[in-house]
Amino acid sequence: MPRIGPFSGLTYDVAAAGPLDRLTAPPYDVISEPYRDRYRSGSPYNIVHLDLAQAHPGSTREQAADPYEAAGERLRAWIAEGIFVRSPEPMYFAYEMRFSLGGRRRRIRGLLCAMDLEPWGGDVVPHEQTMPGPVEDRLRLLRATGTHLSPIYGIISGPNEPLARLLDEVAGTPPPFAILDEEGVEHRMWPVAGTVDVPTWLAEERLLIADGHHRYTTALRFRLDLDADTGPGPWDQILTLVVDAGVQDVPVLPYHRLLVAGTAASDGPRDEEAAPDLMSVLASVDDDTLRYGMATRSEDGRLRFALHRLTGEPPTVAALHHQVLDRIAPEDAIRFTHDAEDAAAAIRSGAAVAAYLLPPTSPDRIRAVVERGERLPRKSTFFWPKPRTGMVLMSVGRPALTRPPRVPPAS
Repeated sequence: MPRIGPFSGLTYDVAAAGPLDRLTAPPYDVISEPYRDRYRSGSPYNIVHLDLAQAHPGSTREQAADPYEAAGERLRAWIAEGIFVRSPEPMYFAYEMRFSLGGRRRRIRGLLCAMDLEPWGGDVVPHEQTMPGPVEDRLRLLRATGTHLSPIYGIISGPNEPLARLLDEVAGTPPPFAILDEEGVEHRMWPVAGTVDVPTWLAEERLLIADGHHRYTTALRFRLDLDADTGPGPWDQILTLVVDAGVQDVPVLPYHRLLVAGTAASDGPRDEEAAPDLMSVLASVDDDTLRYGMATRSEDGRLRFALHRLTGEPPTVAALHHQVLDRIAPEDAIRFTHDAEDAAAAIRSGAAVAAYLLPPTSPDRIRAVVERGERLPRKSTFFWPKPRTGMVLMSVGRPALTRPPRVPPAS
């Protein structure tokens, strides 16, 4: 694994900013437009004002009409005002997510750290393809703020006993940072001394990126720019949540596919099995047997559900693209949602001609794809729950962060 270490984290001062549950948000790419407005209106200091920035009309700088520049100015103002406070010394942060899934209570624990960037394919392993649009968006934001606003989420094979013991010990104490989010997930975080010998514990591990492919790609480009200009620096690291999949039961939920143009197709009518409703489809899809569901609309406007089976090796999403979608649909004809109800609604409204409903998979199956030298199609996995954006930030030390603030809090 690349070298990791502690960092001087930026955390909200709730005495100045208000309750933490009004300040944090999910990662930028899973927030729908109505929720963006809800977070923005919940607090003038919500992290969405930075992560999904809008220009602020009160700016005194012409450049701040650009939303990325506005985000950078706003962050500097918040630091100057004491909305964010910096940890007195470099440290790690233990992180825990408690949630219900499949009718039972579960939890995932991991460690937040600063991880050295390295090119893809060595000890940092991608499993999904990336798209240039999101990378350019995140790069402009990173250039303006000089700060990682949220961690990438990486998993190791484990089990790593020293890391598990540390997290168990820390989680037995009251958390200084805790919120219950809108999905019922409890997020808890504790500072951990930077002197703990975590780098030695993780030295032999490879990190599989679970969530954050675009942010990691962005950080690589950002590093390239600054290394060429000023040489090595803090921008050579990225904020990372490390989770041990050998100890933690990590859910990997699907992104369902929506075909928004063209003609619906399956793997063949001989494999079709009618299903009465959405719930029966979701209960029947299966990654072991590569069984997926389809929703279409009949001529009389009613939803029609069916089950189909593919051949080959799991995960099902890869087989679906290889055997069906890559043949019938260009990339711009496919949309994604992790909510099956949203997929059905898109068929009902006519916004999509077909929905392909997929089963959950597992970290082991994703790693098997990587070890075969392959990558999954974009938006193949929905690791859930995800660490909360805004719980802790990591500055990359750009000189721009020392400029005086000019933009007031977002209204």
